[in-house]
Amino acid sequence: MLIAGPVTIPSGYADEKPRDTDTRNLAKDQKIHITANKLISDNDADYAEFIGNVRATQGDTVITADRLKIFAKRNPDNKVTPGLGTESINKIIASGNVKINFDNRVAVTPQAVYNTETGVLVLSGDNSRIVSGNDSISGEKITLYRTTGRIIVESSGEKRVEAVFYSGEKGLK
Repeated sequence: MLIAGPVTIPSGYADEKPRDTDTRNLAKDQKIHITANKLISDNDADYAEFIGNVRATQGDTVITADRLKIFAKRNPDNKVTPGLGTESINKIIASGNVKINFDNRVAVTPQAVYNTETGVLVLSGDNSRIVSGNDSISGEKITLYRTTGRIIVESSGEKRVEAVFYSGEKGLK
């Protein structure tokens, strides 16, 4: 049977428990530590871009990439020049050899875009995949709704969506 269009996988992988927490709020007060070869910051455009051997860590989440661009949303109560603590991160774009370790999963993709307000992570590019234990999914575009665990995997037309799930059984007897 052929399936046209995106494939939706509800509530995570076969060996996972359903999510009932909003993971966007779990790390809210945790610091973000970023290292890179170069940093370019533009306060007028409200972004900072880290370039070269980027490693960003917050709690148990680790992102490595060639580039990481962080967009800030200014606090509307702050009428003066922005500074530390006066804005919050609203979008993160990682590109080039992106690897994300999070929620006992590993995502590998050419580009990842995370919207902190909606909790939506979009992986895009050839061979984007998420691995959880022995289970894996891959496609041209993977949209992960972190608050619900819902995942939509889309193909490019040439290469189809692929999913591998293990039932946890020891095998046939």
